[in-house]
Amino acid sequence: MYDFLPPNCTAHSSSKELLQFLSPDGVLYLIMHRPQVHNAFNGEQIKNMTLALEKAAENEDVKVLVLTGAGTNFCAGGDINYMKKIGHNSFEENKEDAQALAFLMNSLHEFPKPTIARVNGAAYGGGVGLVCCCDMAFGTKETKLCLSEVKIGMVPATIGPYVIKAIGLRNAHRLMLTAEVMQGQQAMDCQFLSGIFALEKFNEKVNELAAKITKNAPAAMEITKALLLNLAHQSIDDGVIDYTADVIATVRESKEGKEGLAAFLEKRNPRF
Repeated sequence: MYDFLPPNCTAHSSSKELLQFLSPDGVLYLIMHRPQVHNAFNGEQIKNMTLALEKAAENEDVKVLVLTGAGTNFCAGGDINYMKKIGHNSFEENKEDAQALAFLMNSLHEFPKPTIARVNGAAYGGGVGLVCCCDMAFGTKETKLCLSEVKIGMVPATIGPYVIKAIGLRNAHRLMLTAEVMQGQQAMDCQFLSGIFALEKFNEKVNELAAKITKNAPAAMEITKALLLNLAHQSIDDGVIDYTADVIATVRESKEGKEGLAAFLEKRNPRF
C-alpha cells in the first residue's frame, strides 16, 4: 500500500506495471508502476493505460481519477528500450505506434469524469503530455516538467495539441523549442500545474480535493466536461448560445438536476 493513498482503498484491476486502487468514495488512483525507469512508458504500458481508462469510464463506482507515478518521479516519457526499438521501425510501424500514444492522450483528455494529475517528482516528454491531458495538475516546489524532445532530435507531436490547450500557444513556443525545465512556481506560472502544495501536505491536499469532487453531482460533472471540450476555442455565436441553452434546459429537466435544486432550496444535502 502506498502512503499517499487514503485509508480503506481496495486494489482494483491492477497489472504488474499499472496499479489501480479505488477509495470508498469513488476516487480511482491509477499508478504508473515502473519506478526502475522513472515510470517511462513502452508500448505495453500505453495499451494498459488506454484499457484502464476505457474500463474506468464505464465504471459507475469511479467518480474521480487521480493519475500518478510510483517512486520518486511521475513519468520520464518514453522508456529507453522502447525508444531504441522505434529507432529501427519502418514508417508504417512508427505511424501505428504514434497513433496508439495519440489515442491514449485523447482518451485521457476526453475521459468523462474529473481527472487530477498528482505530479510527484519529474515529468518529461510524454509524461508532460499526460499532465496536460488531465483536468487539473498539482505538484510541489520540487516538481519539474520539461518538454525535452528537441534535445534528442524528436518532436512533441502527439502530445502537442494537449500541451497547447493546457499552457497556451506562447508558452508552448518557448517550452517546446528551448526544452527548459520548469520547476515549482515556474511550472505553475506557465500553467503546467494548477497549484503547488508544501511537500509535507502534498498527499493530504490532493486527496482532500479528490474527495471533495466526489460529492458533486456525477452526471452534472460529465456534462460539464463535455461542455468544456465543446466550447474550447469556439466563437460565441448564435449556435453556441443555442447549444448552451439546450444543455441547461436538459439538465434542469433531469432527475439529478431537480434533486440538486430541491436540496439547495430546502437547505439539505442532495441525494445523488
